Amino acid sequence: MALADRKATDVLVLDLRGLTDATDFFVIASGTSDTHVRAIADHVLETMAGAGVRAHHAEGLAQGRWALLDFVDVVVHVFHPSQRDFYQLERLWADAPRLEPAAG
Repeated sequence: MALADRKATDVLVLDLRGLTDATDFFVIASGTSDTHVRAIADHVLETMAGAGVRAHHAEGLAQGRWALLDFVDVVVHVFHPSQRDFYQLERLWADAPRLEPAAG
């Protein structure tokens, strides 16, 4: 898994099917610094592109505080820990089932 390759922490998958029409899954992960967040996000984009899947939209890559990678059915959020604590997506989507992330 691309997140594990770059040692992302606190990886969580939320199943949003039936809760929103915007996407099916949120994948939420943290990096330990701005540079780490950027490296994780870049690696996810490269890995997915290598599998023939391109992001529909990506933002926050330059800043490294919160990268959002929208693959339509799956949206990947990579946070700096302070940003993750601030936005609390896990709490916002508390009613979403949590899935076990795929092993490397």
